Parts: sequence; C-alpha cells; structure tokens
Amino acid sequence: MNIIEKSDEEILELAHPMWEDLIKFSNEENYGAFTRNFSASMMLGANEIEMGKQFARSKLTKNLSEQYDYLGMIRRGEYVTIVYKQTNTKKEGEWLGRLVLGYEKEKVRIFGATLF
Repeated sequence: MNIIEKSDEEILELAHPMWEDLIKFSNEENYGAFTRNFSASMMLGANEIEMGKQFARSKLTKNLSEQYDYLGMIRRGEYVTIVYKQTNTKKEGEWLGRLVLGYEKEKVRIFGATLF
C-alpha cells in the first residue's frame, strides 16, 4: 500500500496523534517513546546518546506547546509530508514542523520529523 493513496482525513487521523506523541515525549525527554514510531532508516540516524544531548541542551525540544496548527500536506513518491506551525512555552516565536510518513512492513512509520 502507498500512503499517498489515502484521503487527507485518513492521513491526518494517523499524523496528528503521532505529532502529539513527538511533542509529549520530546518534552519529557523520553527517547524510547519518542522514537517508537520511527522507520528503521530513521532509527539509524537517531543516535540515542546524541538525541539525549539534544534533549538536555535544547529549550526548544523540552518546552513544545501542546497546541499546534496543521498547515498542509504534500504527497510525493511513497511518502506524505505533513506541515505544522509549532510554538514553544519558553521561547517566543513560531517554528515550522515537518512530519514525513510512509509505509514500512505494512505499518505507517515516521521517516522524518523536524522543526525549523
């Protein structure tokens, strides 16, 4: 199955809870829970020690607001990118959040997650 064949509504039913989990577990600095929906390729780049350092140093990753705005979606190849406007409880401003979803072994997984 290819995720781009799903309707916007079906994709958002998957994406929003995953984004909310990323926010929650980033704020809690819970590496195991934060990475639980990552694809195998994403896990290769998610070094636990480096992520732990990032959690420890970054006010951005520990103080994400639970409130976010969905901005849009882009379908490309075998992946869909969902774009969010994200704020922080300790830092002023807004960040662009990007969540890339696709199928791996018949299960929807996270292939990319970033804040700009």
